[in-house]
Amino acid sequence: MPVVDTDVLIVGAGPVGLTAAAELRRHGAHCRIVDRLPARLPYAKAVGIQPRTLEIWDRMGMVREALDAAVPMRGQLLYSDGADQGRIDFRLPPDVPYGFAALPQYETERVIEEHLARFGTGIERGTELVSFKQDTDGVLSRMVTVDGGEEEVRSRFLVGCDGAHSIVRKTLGLSFEGAAFPEEYMLADVEVDWSLPPGYGVRVMHHGEDGAVDDLLVCIPLPGRGRYRMSMMVPPELSAARKPTGERGTGDGVAHGLETGRRAPGIEHIQAVLDRLSPEPTTASAMRWSSVFRISHRLVNKYADGRVFIAGDAAHIHPPTGAQGMNTGIQDACNLAWKLALTVRGAAHPRLLDSYDAERRPIGEEVVGRTVRHASEGVQADPDDFTTVMLREAQLLVAYPDSPVVGRGTPGLQGPGPGDRAPDCGGFTGGISAVPLRLYDLLRDRGHVLLLHADSAEGLGVCGEVASGIRHLTDGQTTALVLLAPDAGSHWATGAKADTAADSTGNGSGNAAAVSRAGDAAEAADHAEIVDYASDADGRHLPAFLDSRGEFARAYRTAGPAAFLVRPDGYLGARVAPLAVPGALAALSEELARVFRL
Repeated sequence: MPVVDTDVLIVGAGPVGLTAAAELRRHGAHCRIVDRLPARLPYAKAVGIQPRTLEIWDRMGMVREALDAAVPMRGQLLYSDGADQGRIDFRLPPDVPYGFAALPQYETERVIEEHLARFGTGIERGTELVSFKQDTDGVLSRMVTVDGGEEEVRSRFLVGCDGAHSIVRKTLGLSFEGAAFPEEYMLADVEVDWSLPPGYGVRVMHHGEDGAVDDLLVCIPLPGRGRYRMSMMVPPELSAARKPTGERGTGDGVAHGLETGRRAPGIEHIQAVLDRLSPEPTTASAMRWSSVFRISHRLVNKYADGRVFIAGDAAHIHPPTGAQGMNTGIQDACNLAWKLALTVRGAAHPRLLDSYDAERRPIGEEVVGRTVRHASEGVQADPDDFTTVMLREAQLLVAYPDSPVVGRGTPGLQGPGPGDRAPDCGGFTGGISAVPLRLYDLLRDRGHVLLLHADSAEGLGVCGEVASGIRHLTDGQTTALVLLAPDAGSHWATGAKADTAADSTGNGSGNAAAVSRAGDAAEAADHAEIVDYASDADGRHLPAFLDSRGEFARAYRTAGPAAFLVRPDGYLGARVAPLAVPGALAALSEELARVFRL
């Protein structure tokens, strides 16, 4: 077998490629990440950060750095034909841990790049992929390096995160069907001195006699006093006299993104639009950069071919309505990375990687279709209620119920089921933590996590049996956590005696033995002792937390013993209720066999 230089070669060091690299390294896989650019671009291109992306960064262990750099997006102020149309406040349910945020793309890249560096991996700048060939064992890529030399890299897999003009997609010969919007736009990063409330985006429209929008101003707040990323229609003097050929002059017909080689808008062009459309008189200043850009909507016909994968703009491009693009790409990368890492370790089901296309391409298709509709009709034309619209824009409704690697849902099931996002909840207390924790605190920086809910000593014994069985099945690659119902203590005092007696005959669980060792079973009614002495069937310590406010039971709609398998990307892979041995272990084994090589 040919020598492998790295497990995964990632092409493109934007937010999507960096996320893929960081997740691969977090899960123990080796990778190289290359980018043709000599340095990070100082442009505030993609600026909206969705709550779901922040949840993913939380799981990765880097959300704090992002929150430090970002500013909140509290809502949007709407104006039409000189009239105030009110405002939209971006309200989400109280159980959602993060709101909407704004962060310049170069800052997003900095945060992820610094997180990646903790694993000893850096970007290989000035390095461009020029060709590749794959076989049954890997991919051989030819690259031109920063000094003009050539290098061949042998990897097990190749991931193209190289944007709308992706050489990886083109080399695979994948179709990229769609079309371009006829309008051209200006982008500018400027400061204004108006008195509009901070943290709110601004959308101003003007309609012509035919009712169509003929003038537009969209402003997204950025970190800094009075700073916004503004977009507006291009004036005639800056309009292209020829059909755009793309950001890099590729001639591929994909008119999407910033365009170079043309006159950039000046501060006077921005000021002219503000003079026409600004809700109040204001002066633009401190312009950091500006550009003309075009928008297309396209979707690739498949996200993978053999050992080569694509993610982000290489797979889907669409209007920036709702800031869906970069966020969708980041979630592509997260979905793919843990599956690649498991495959590289030889622990994955042989067809696990097929689920990347099965799960993510329908999401890309939905996002492209929705953003195109919203670009022409407005978000307000969405027929759903406001809460649903906000949850969808926040990407909190993304789910994979039809995925081949999640369990089948139960008809009429209440609460989250297989393929759904695992919701956060709070109020978990333990023997050491002096303050209540949130579920996402318990999940942070872990891989697969098996949440075992127990409401009695008997239930805790079952949890211990199941935890041991799953640990052996997955060779320790699944972490088990026990979550005790608020009234577990009242059941424990009586149940523990029965379990202790059963243990003396060799039929009880390790948890009952632990209580017996503690002395008086009645003392185990104290919640802290239940948590302290929880163990699996092999006598190993089992992390346990009290659901002191009952939030988990309410959010997950479970009243008795149950098991929830949470994937590394925060979605449920399986739900088994009621929990009982051996039935639960058999059911979970069946679901784990979709992901792991058991």
